[in-house]
Amino acid sequence: MDQNNLCNINVIGGSGFIGTCLVKMLINNNQFKVRIIDKNKSKNFPDLCHIGDVRSLKDMSEIIQNNSVIFNLAAEHKDDVLPVSLYDDVNVRGAINVCDSARINHVKTIVFTSSVAVYGFAPVGTNESGAIAPFNDYGRSKWEAENIYKDWQSEDPDVRTLIIVRPTVVFGEGNRGNVFNLFKFISSGHFVMIGNGLNKKSIAYVENIASFLVHTLRFKPGLHIYNYTDKPDFTMNSLVEIVNKALNKKPCWNIRIPFLLGLIIGGFFDFIGKIFGKKFSISFVRIKKFCSNSVYTSKIEGTGFSPPIPLDIAIDRTIRYEFIKK
Repeated sequence: MDQNNLCNINVIGGSGFIGTCLVKMLINNNQFKVRIIDKNKSKNFPDLCHIGDVRSLKDMSEIIQNNSVIFNLAAEHKDDVLPVSLYDDVNVRGAINVCDSARINHVKTIVFTSSVAVYGFAPVGTNESGAIAPFNDYGRSKWEAENIYKDWQSEDPDVRTLIIVRPTVVFGEGNRGNVFNLFKFISSGHFVMIGNGLNKKSIAYVENIASFLVHTLRFKPGLHIYNYTDKPDFTMNSLVEIVNKALNKKPCWNIRIPFLLGLIIGGFFDFIGKIFGKKFSISFVRIKKFCSNSVYTSKIEGTGFSPPIPLDIAIDRTIRYEFIKK
């Protein structure tokens, strides 16, 4: 295919976990010419990488190509980012800079990865019309960013396409997020269940969400908002059993910590952390999140998309890659 006829795609945050998977899929499609924009050099695709910070309008406006497509995956997303102002600098100011750069470079399509964190501790089965009630600065800043992108799209609604994707917690080979940490504790043999383990979790496999992001490129002008989660949803008990089965280990249920005691322990670590200026993997908020239901539904099926990797296979792949092959 003539290089001049390829669709130019800018993946902001393309050096990260989801970004790397997305770029791999895009470059395997001969319709796209991909450019990574990231403050860190891509380990997998260094030749495609342009160093730029989403907090800099100059960087964004100079690197983003004319009449191209923008994927923005850049974000401050951890629970304990300090200073807290980084959430606004990266997530909110970054959205402003991306939209201003889109205006300068006549971009008509933006795909923004937000988060189900905009719903806060949401009721089971929350869909895209769920109440917005973030409980932390990450969720708040993602919601503010969404509104900035909506303003951009509304300026020319019959021409501009905005896709907002709100993933639940994402996992996969090479990730070091919450799901990996759970798998790691289980594989170590030191895992202790907090609460009764009957709370359910929605999770998403990185290859599936990257596939959906590519799928959105066929959407027509307008505003499109989707939660992203792979099904089925697992209770914490069943998820632990699945991991133990993949590891060929017998489950150990000798110790369970009551939920209220877990919260007290989390609060204690928060207190010690403030005194000594340290961060711990255990905190009040993390204990509360671990024991809460986090189940979402989505209208994605209406788009004709089907996840390529079943969730049980995705979990097995990740376990084998991280804890068996290595």
